[in-house]
Amino acid sequence: MIWLVLVTMAVMLAAALAVIGLRSYLAAVAAISVVSLALSVLFAILRAPDVALAEAAVGAGLSGVLLALTLRRVGLWTPAADDDGEDRP
Repeated sequence: MIWLVLVTMAVMLAAALAVIGLRSYLAAVAAISVVSLALSVLFAILRAPDVALAEAAVGAGLSGVLLALTLRRVGLWTPAADDDGEDRP
């Protein structure tokens, strides 16, 4: 069980460092969601399933969607943009 906790903590640390290093805002939002999902796995390992479910629903689900919609609202991300930054027809 300790190895599972260590792997979960390593995933959380790697995703948190990725948030700092990523240039894409949308990729950073995805990395934040990975941190939250790993935290919910950690809560499940620690036998707190209600807290794990709440963290997964609110932390990864709702917060990720709200951050992505905020990026779209302020114009930092458009779903129709390709890698060159040009809009698709």
